[in-house]
Amino acid sequence: MKPFRYYYLLYFKRMPSAWLLLLQLLMLIATPLLNDSFEQQVVSWLLGSLVLAIVALVIRNSPLFTSVGVILVVMAWALSAWAILVKDESLFAVAHIFEAGAYFYGAAGMVVYMFKDDLVSRDELFSVAAVFTLMVWGFAFLYSVCQQWYPNSFVALQNPEAPRTWLELLFLSFAIFSGVGMTDVLPISAPARVLTAIQMFAGVMYLTIVVARLLGMAKSALHR
Repeated sequence: MKPFRYYYLLYFKRMPSAWLLLLQLLMLIATPLLNDSFEQQVVSWLLGSLVLAIVALVIRNSPLFTSVGVILVVMAWALSAWAILVKDESLFAVAHIFEAGAYFYGAAGMVVYMFKDDLVSRDELFSVAAVFTLMVWGFAFLYSVCQQWYPNSFVALQNPEAPRTWLELLFLSFAIFSGVGMTDVLPISAPARVLTAIQMFAGVMYLTIVVARLLGMAKSALHR
């Protein structure tokens, strides 16, 4: 009889998108509990490192795999760790750029993975939601960079002059990419508005092209 860990690893290998989605949702739930203390920054970094590890696995298993994806993941991991140790805000901005790149590259790899054949597996269905969260986190990282490079790029009803928290930027990204638009955080600088416009376009294209095509493939498979 094979040990339990064998089946655990096998399930992980077959359903990496499901695990990625689960970890992203856990990070979202944990975000309000994490502040700027060193210990909680380390916890946040550990969770982010797990996400980056799964992203690297997804990239590795996708037809889009190149050394570029692995470099983005490694650089994001190393720079974010170094930024926490030295507490350098400018280094955080650079780390967030690489993290955004890794998330976007992982999302692209998962889209290619979903469309590599005409079959729709359970993991590919989880990929739809996982790509959504990767895109949301990627744009939230870019919003964070924008805020550091262009102060007062975002305002909100509460403390409008203060820099926006990570949760506020993440909430803004969720609202824009989903098309809901229900947020009290508004972009006011030119770079911030350009980023939000790009995310609006990406969100609409994701729903109309990627999700619609995957649903069409699933419907065709049911009628075979």
